[in-house]
Formats: sequence, structure tokens, C-alpha cells
Amino acid sequence: MCRIKFIIIYVFLLVLVCCKSRNNSEVNPAINSDSLVYNPTGFNLVLPLHFTKVKYEIPADNQLTTQGVELGRMLFYDKQLSVDNSISCASCHKQANAFSDPNALSKGVQSQLGKRNSMSIVNLVFQDSIFFWDGKAKNIEHQVLFPIEDALEMNSNINNVVAKLNTSTLYHSKFFSAFNTTIVSSELIFKAIAQFERTIISTNSKFDSYILNKVKLTDQEKRGFDLFRTHPSPLEQKRGGNCGDCHNSVNFIEKIAVFRNNGLDASFSDEGRKAVTNRTFDAGKFRIPSLRNIALTAPYMHDGRFGTLEDVLNHYNEHIAQSATLDPLIKAASNIPNGNSLALTKQEKEDIIAFLHTLTDSTLITNTAYSNPFVE
Repeated sequence: MCRIKFIIIYVFLLVLVCCKSRNNSEVNPAINSDSLVYNPTGFNLVLPLHFTKVKYEIPADNQLTTQGVELGRMLFYDKQLSVDNSISCASCHKQANAFSDPNALSKGVQSQLGKRNSMSIVNLVFQDSIFFWDGKAKNIEHQVLFPIEDALEMNSNINNVVAKLNTSTLYHSKFFSAFNTTIVSSELIFKAIAQFERTIISTNSKFDSYILNKVKLTDQEKRGFDLFRTHPSPLEQKRGGNCGDCHNSVNFIEKIAVFRNNGLDASFSDEGRKAVTNRTFDAGKFRIPSLRNIALTAPYMHDGRFGTLEDVLNHYNEHIAQSATLDPLIKAASNIPNGNSLALTKQEKEDIIAFLHTLTDSTLITNTAYSNPFVE
């Protein structure tokens, strides 16, 4: 009898140990780092001639490598970054929409509505060190954290994300290839995603081909381009759309971080930059976005209030809301004899929109280097 009891207890303990061993291997999967190879290869950004003089900087401690970019691409599309494994970075930055969000207000876990529309993240490498509509992130690495921990977005905790990824032998090998360690950390997650995002570049639109003298613009597109870059002046009888005042570089964004009140509201339910700086004169001011691929990134403005480019031009043409922080450039452009209006004609607005369509880069949205690696 005692012998039978002993056998039963022994079998029970054996099963318990086996189960415990199996569970531990799932939490901390064994991986032999001796079998892994750390030999990163540099990743060079290939830029056309007219972009070679555009300033950009890669952090010394996060230089681009093929392995780092590959890892960042995986993390960008990995839904494990959210609390319930339901959404990824790509859920609000869709390649088909030039890495912007087609929803007016971006949706987080459990379809919670956020407070703003997700900006396009194309050509971030050419921007300076302030990101988001309100400039709350100091660099690309820093901006990765905010959506992960925002209650209305991924609603996760970076430590929980690290714990999830540390259960994966695949990620252990990928992190080793990119960073010479099998241990996943928050810092390396940020670095990898930032590497991938710096490679998302759009320089292949019709307008780029025009700048390189490879194609010609149509008469309508040329008229639109002239209107786009002309600041209207009644005294000089200049007619223009006043667009180039704020979208004034080859990337169609101001070269330094500028926050402007573009006359959307007289009072501000969303205080914009002021929420970060707590300065009264920043109320209602938001970051100027690039206009590259603008035909693909509807809806427009920080809250996605305008569904079409026609709506946007109608706003600037005749619906500017006066307020204490309204941008001086907009005040000057709209201060003409017939009141608060640019006085653009229907044809002129159509011409500007025709030009804006020349900023579409169709290769961006079909480039497999930016696509979801988990469905290939």
C-alpha cells in the first residue's frame, strides 16, 4: 500500500515539475546566443538629386542598419504593443493612406475614439526634433512611447510590452541581429521602430519628376503651383492661395518646427501647443504637416474635420475664425477689400487642387519594404 502511495506521489511530482519546466520555457524561452550572428550591415537612404541637400540627422547611438530596420518594421506591425493585442502602429498609420489615418479621430483599443487624427509619418527623417500635432515628443525614438501608453490608443504599459516580446525566441534572435543582445528592452524597441520610420521616404511624385526636368506640369497644374506659392497682395494686385507661406520647402513643410493657429476656431476645445507649453499665446496652435501625398491623407486638420481638399480651400478662402492667436500670415493674406477672404475663384481653387495631386507618390503605397511583414 505504501509502495502504491509512493508511486502516485512520485508521478504527481514528476508531472508538476514537467509542467513547471514547460511553463518556464514559454516565459523565458531558451536560446543559444552562440548560434546567433551579430554582423549588422549599414542601411543607406537613397535620395534623388533635389533631396541630397535636405538636412537630416541620424542619432549617433541609433545608426540605421538593415537588421534594425527589419526589426522595426516587425514591431511597427505587431499588435502585441497594445494591451489586448488588437492594434498596432500600422492600425492608425496605414500604408494605403501614406501612413496616415482615414478616420477623422483615430481609434484605439476597443474602438475608443482618440482626440486627434493621426498624422502621416512619411519623411520624418527630414523633420526636426519635435513631433505630434502639439510637439510633445522630442525625437522619433521618444514619440514611439506615447501611443503605446495612451489610454485612448494602445492603452498598454511599455514594461508589459517588453515582457510579452521577451517570451519570443524570434524576437530574441532579431534583437540580437540588430543590437547584439537577446534581451528585449524598451529603449531598443523605441530605437528599432524609429529606424524603420526613418526609412519611410516619399520623393517620387510627379512634382519630383518635374523638379528633375523629367516631366512637365499641365497648364492647370502650373497655374495651381503659381497660386500655391503666391502670397496675395491687393496693393500689388497679386492673387494667391497663400499656401507656400507655411509649406515652403521641398518637403512642403516648414524647415523648423513651427506651430500656427490657422483660423479653425475662435475658442479652443483643443488647446494644441498650449497643452504642452502652458503658454497663452500657444492656444489653438498646431504643428504644420507636410503636404506630400496630401490627396491620400484625408481627412484633414488635427481633428479630421475636413473630408476633402475642397473643404480645406474653402476654409482658407472664406471661413477663417478670428482669435487672439491667429497666425499673422493668415491675417495679412485675408485682410483684403472684400473682407475675411482670399477671394479665390472656383477655377483657382480647382487649379490649386490639381497641383496638390502632383505631390502623390504612388510608389510609396505599393513599396513592399514598408508593408506588413506578417502577411507576406
